[in-house]
Amino acid sequence: MKSERVAAIVGVAESDLGKTPGKNVLQLQAQAAKLALEDAGLTKNEVDALFTAGNWAWAPSLMLAEYLGIQPKYTDSTNIGGSSFEAHVGHAVAGINAGLFEVALITYGSTSRTNPGRSAFPSALTAQYELPYGLPTPVGAYALAAMRHMHQYGTTSEQLAEIAVATRKWATLNEKAYMREPIEIADVLNSRLIAEPLHLLDCCLVTDGGGAVVVVSKRVASRLNKKLIWILGHGESHSHNTIANMPDLTMTSARESGRAAFEMAGITHDEIDIAEIYDSFTITVLLTLEALGFCKPGEGGAFVSGQRTAPGGDFPMNTNGGGLSYCHPGMYGIFLLIEAVRQLRGEGGKRQVENAKLALVHGTGGVLSSTSTVILGRD
Repeated sequence: MKSERVAAIVGVAESDLGKTPGKNVLQLQAQAAKLALEDAGLTKNEVDALFTAGNWAWAPSLMLAEYLGIQPKYTDSTNIGGSSFEAHVGHAVAGINAGLFEVALITYGSTSRTNPGRSAFPSALTAQYELPYGLPTPVGAYALAAMRHMHQYGTTSEQLAEIAVATRKWATLNEKAYMREPIEIADVLNSRLIAEPLHLLDCCLVTDGGGAVVVVSKRVASRLNKKLIWILGHGESHSHNTIANMPDLTMTSARESGRAAFEMAGITHDEIDIAEIYDSFTITVLLTLEALGFCKPGEGGAFVSGQRTAPGGDFPMNTNGGGLSYCHPGMYGIFLLIEAVRQLRGEGGKRQVENAKLALVHGTGGVLSSTSTVILGRD
């Protein structure tokens, strides 16, 4: 049964991206928030719920609200890594459905490139069993998963490279993408190893940047002169913190979050027109596609082969260039939402997917630790 249309995304925006030495985290968030509210046709005085996450403050929502001059009646600083913002969307729908607020602002900002000292993966009590032994975090954790998948299913580096090449093809169509020079599979395989079997071009960028998303109730949406992007389904889950405690290196909790999102939306996999999948590493995408049920476990390599996810392919994915080529300021999930909304509105420009009506957005956080899935649809 399809869920009732309770809330819609009506505004999205990025801040300056890439290298932003003249802006701090709050300024990047404020820039994105202002642009997203303008996109929605709303003002900050209408915001009554604030959602944010980041590794830059002990109480990020307090600091951000003060900076923006907002006194929200509802706040949420849930931080489960890169999937936080897809989780925030689900929480915003729940809050709107409960009558707690009507206009939610979701933001993120990071200066990971110009201020790299603030690691997104600080030492923690449970990491004491990994970090002292030299495991590079996070890339080492993802390399372990990639190696296990290769051993168990025969997945190849060439198949992982298909993802990087296809994603770069989308980036060449996006003027905001940080990396736009075309690459081939050989380029990926010849780039230096970072943590075997992952090469440099299997790994996401490190950039600065911020983003914002505005979610509103059906009542507010009805008075706005916007193309409404409805939130049809949502699910979230997490299975571990450190990679040593991941129950199965080849299966993420996207299996649970994806199932919940599809059930809530009341749609099937073959109805999805575009997929925006967190791509911290190429292996992240492959594992996610399997866990979400687009293909069976072990079939991800074959699924992405032949540039199936590239422009012109029959499974358009990561249409802005993704974290691999567009931007990746530490926690990338909010940019997945921004791109999905633009595609559904028909605002993709040269990279627009024709007649896109339904989009799946999936965030991953930590070291394949947390997952959150959102399904969006246009009127």
